Amino acid sequence: MLSRAGKVALFLLVMVVAGGAYIWHKGRSWRPEEAIWPDQGALVAAGDGAVDFGTIAGLGAQFVYLEASDGAGGKDIAFAQNLTRARNAGLAVGATHRFDPCAVADGQSANFVTMVPRDGNLLPPAILLERTAEDCPSRVSDAAVQSELTTLVNQIEAHSGKPAILAPVEEFEAAYAPSRRFDRQLWLTRSWVEPDYAIRPWLMWTANRWYKTEAAQEPLRWVVVRP
Repeated sequence: MLSRAGKVALFLLVMVVAGGAYIWHKGRSWRPEEAIWPDQGALVAAGDGAVDFGTIAGLGAQFVYLEASDGAGGKDIAFAQNLTRARNAGLAVGATHRFDPCAVADGQSANFVTMVPRDGNLLPPAILLERTAEDCPSRVSDAAVQSELTTLVNQIEAHSGKPAILAPVEEFEAAYAPSRRFDRQLWLTRSWVEPDYAIRPWLMWTANRWYKTEAAQEPLRWVVVRP
């Protein structure tokens, strides 16, 4: 049998959990105010399944980025179809590649090139920097990661004809400092709060990594551009 103090503690715990669940629920539907951030869009991942791009446009998005390639072998087989559907919805479209610090650049850029056409109407390519070498099966030095990333940036830019946008998460920035080493536009991630972990101002911000919308079964990453 719980004491009075135990009952009070249990009640407070329940309230904290319920409050956290409410905040989480409300946070999933949050995106920055259009009056302040007029240029908004979404990042559509390979695992997001079928996406209604017309609904995304109806929410006020002007653009989408589509995940095209991942490392040396990962591909979103729906990329070409999504590209057509997004454009038909009136959205500007860009392609992303997820950098693998465990793999050499040549195989990664070849993977990107096979997925993404040379198309001057595409937005600048974005390189997602979300993994560090700590996850590699064998040790990879910081210098090797930085060298392969430099090569990859050059190769992707040669294919696209546009400067790449670098999108490091906070852990990658702390490990390899791409915002200091590369003179490229930055795309940072921090849900609900403006990110400040790079040494230079960012161009793009993933403002909600878990944006829940009727446009997709899975949450999308909602993105804004600095006005």
